Amino acid sequence: MKAEKHAELRDLYQFGDERRGATYVLAAVGAAGILLALGLSFLSSQGIRQFAFSYLLNYCYFLSLSLGALCLVIVSHLTRSGWNVVWRRLAELMAAALPCWAVLFLPILAFLLLGGGILFHWNDPDVMRDDPLIRAKLPYLNATFFTIRAVLYFGIWSLLATFFYRNSRLQDRSGDKELTLRMQKWSGPAVVAFGFTLTFASFDWLMSLDAHWFSTIFGVYFFAGCAVGAIAALILAAQYLQQRGLLKESITVEHYHDLGKLLFGFVFFWGYIAFSQYMLIWYANIPEETQWFLVRQTGGWAGISLILLFGHLLLPFPGLLSRHVRRNRWALMGWSAWLLIMHWIDLYWLVMPQLTGKDGPTFGLVDLCCLIGLGAAYGSAVLWAAGDRALIAVRDPRLPESLAFKNL
Repeated sequence: MKAEKHAELRDLYQFGDERRGATYVLAAVGAAGILLALGLSFLSSQGIRQFAFSYLLNYCYFLSLSLGALCLVIVSHLTRSGWNVVWRRLAELMAAALPCWAVLFLPILAFLLLGGGILFHWNDPDVMRDDPLIRAKLPYLNATFFTIRAVLYFGIWSLLATFFYRNSRLQDRSGDKELTLRMQKWSGPAVVAFGFTLTFASFDWLMSLDAHWFSTIFGVYFFAGCAVGAIAALILAAQYLQQRGLLKESITVEHYHDLGKLLFGFVFFWGYIAFSQYMLIWYANIPEETQWFLVRQTGGWAGISLILLFGHLLLPFPGLLSRHVRRNRWALMGWSAWLLIMHWIDLYWLVMPQLTGKDGPTFGLVDLCCLIGLGAAYGSAVLWAAGDRALIAVRDPRLPESLAFKNL
């Protein structure tokens, strides 16, 4: 009751009336951006393929933020964590956008089900006929099974996100501690289901863009990027809300300090996995595997590879190492924004070489419109999920622990 009184009397923790208007505006901007990108693609040299690849890139970028947030929610309950209760609702809201994101997957499915290799070259009948390696993978890489798997992924993600968010909201009204125990009980199976679905989704939507290349560690690599992006987005979202007068007393420098630790840890983890994947393929020197990296080490793509090496690892690693930086509001915001950009470049590096090849990276109006359109759609989905509900789990039994949290 002490924590509930604190939240009700001393802190603002709900969006005002402007939320509804912002939701509709962002939805309109999102639709306009996507349609404009589609129209402009017919004027580009790559045609509709430019839109298809740009849409997939930016779709996976914003999807990764929700997936990373869902993982944070599940692990919070799995570990019975108390310090993060004050910001866990923000992660729940990001994850709650997943059902809407399932609808936005339809254009990607359309490119596949309409036939041809516009996006996935293994779907081209001529390629399947002439390429023995792709024919060998046909039981897995076919449009029907691809669609079934996508439905399964989104079904599981939406179920998990809805389960944790719904029970958390129910606890806001009832204060029933059994709801916390229920979420803890199902967090174990949830993390297993999440791990398998995220891994195979990354195989399907990103790795299969080049069906000749494979990496068993690719799912972990994608997960590391999801975690970095989600934590960075949470830090920026919390800071933005506090600047708007929300959660000003609930989320303190102590919480930002630990979020900074998590961000630092996953930056290192991403670098470790990226190096492990590269080193093992380089050492084995098998042409089927090395050709994927060869494209990304020649021409303009070599510069993007260096940007990732320094911008995603070697610069933020010492930059986030200091306790002072993690407790400095503006410094932590700066590194979070920087890493969100690096996460987008990382996905660009994964996707776009399959479109432009050795011609190198390009960035045009189609890419910009897709980025703005899907970004606005994502913001609209999160605001829609937030509704008029509390932005903090006001009756979670661990809220007093979270409010009193102090770093050593």
